[in-house]
Amino acid sequence: MPYFDAASTAPLHPVAREALLASLDEGWADPARLYREGRRARLLLDAAREAAAEAVGCRPDELVFTPSGTQAVHTGVSGALAARRRAGRRLLYSAVEHSSVLHAAEVHEAAGGSRAELPVDRTGRVAAGQVAAALGTDTALVCLQSANHEVGTEQPVDEVAELCREAGVPLLVDAAQSLPWGPVPGPWSLLAASAHKWGGPPGVGLLAVRKGTRFAPQGPADERESGRSPGFENLPAIVAAAASLRALRTDPGTAGEAARLRLLVDRIRARVPELVPDVEVVGDPVRRLPHLVTFSCLYVDGETLLHELDRAGFSVSSGSSCTSSTLTPSHVLRAMGVLSEGNVRISLPYGTAEAEVERFLEVLPQVVRSVRERLGVPAAGGGEVPVAAGGEVPAAAGGAPQTAPAAPAAEPAEAAGLVVDALGKRCPIPVIELAKVIGEVPVGRTVTVLSDDEAARQDIPAWCTMRDQEYVGERAAGRGAAYVVRRRA
Repeated sequence: MPYFDAASTAPLHPVAREALLASLDEGWADPARLYREGRRARLLLDAAREAAAEAVGCRPDELVFTPSGTQAVHTGVSGALAARRRAGRRLLYSAVEHSSVLHAAEVHEAAGGSRAELPVDRTGRVAAGQVAAALGTDTALVCLQSANHEVGTEQPVDEVAELCREAGVPLLVDAAQSLPWGPVPGPWSLLAASAHKWGGPPGVGLLAVRKGTRFAPQGPADERESGRSPGFENLPAIVAAAASLRALRTDPGTAGEAARLRLLVDRIRARVPELVPDVEVVGDPVRRLPHLVTFSCLYVDGETLLHELDRAGFSVSSGSSCTSSTLTPSHVLRAMGVLSEGNVRISLPYGTAEAEVERFLEVLPQVVRSVRERLGVPAAGGGEVPVAAGGEVPAAAGGAPQTAPAAPAAEPAEAAGLVVDALGKRCPIPVIELAKVIGEVPVGRTVTVLSDDEAARQDIPAWCTMRDQEYVGERAAGRGAAYVVRRRA
């Protein structure tokens, strides 16, 4: 069964497996003890630290191991902010950062600090000039990922790092997704990563704090890992993580494999829009990770799509609102202003066969078609369904027709058009109902969609961009919101 979710966690690297099994026999003792078994464990820990530091591009005494990549981010953010409390309490970060950064920012704000999000363009990339404009005398820390977890877009870390150095502000880089492919460029101050992203075992993260960066570890003091990561080290897992990362760096085939996967991803990016109607491929087409591509399918329930792909033998993931426990749209896709419904993320692990990608491209169109048919979407993927006499809106997904209420009072009478009541319906039903009736109003008139689904706030404007219609805006309407779309063509 093809596994296409390496961005969540990569399969265990063969070198990691070998090192893990060997270190279970040799590295079980406490590396802080002076007896023979402890000394042996200490040698293994020191060797792992040196190997990881060389791969990261820092000194061994600048790097500590943590229980996870998330813990590395939290420790890095809290320690850097605490050390610069006198300089300022403002935290800057991009709107597409990993949730670990967002959660750390929430804690910082609750403790009396301030935070500000840096906007991104439609590809998910921050402009270095915006960072420069946002830096102020009260800025304590800037957080910027090297590459996005959901769409793969690479950030201008080297440019931002130079700007931060000139301003005297430390930069923390979340390198979890990019570190498997190479070191992070630029004079960054702090760096966090996670071993299971590069084929190491889960439960190991790393945090690098370069010399000269002010840092004050928070929480109770501990004598291990320079006081920055308390608790007994999981030495076998650390050894396996460092061994696999070093193997990726020293293997001459790594660069060739990255280039091969990039070609496979290029094929997916080009072929999916040709094979499946109404698809938006998101993320930067050039400045991106070599193994990752994300696309969204109009008029598709994301959870159902992923289940059907799983039944067809493909393990993929999604940033769609319909596949999360919170039923809220992905903050990354929302910040980019792109479609969230029917979202699929493909991230190819090392060794992915070309035949597996070809079979995915054969299976995807029929899977999307079957999901759309269940939801009552016309075969053309955006066709028009006549509005029934008496002002009834044909229901989607087999529901009973609903009588359209009068237009909201705020809509001018001369521009008033059809109103679709999609209250109580989840993605992608509000967008499907909009697509069905847009052709039934004259050009220049409007369709107002009433919805209480948070995803509609993101997906209706995205639909307008894809279908060349005018998104007028949103206003409160009872227990939901009214989204107004003017027919342009």
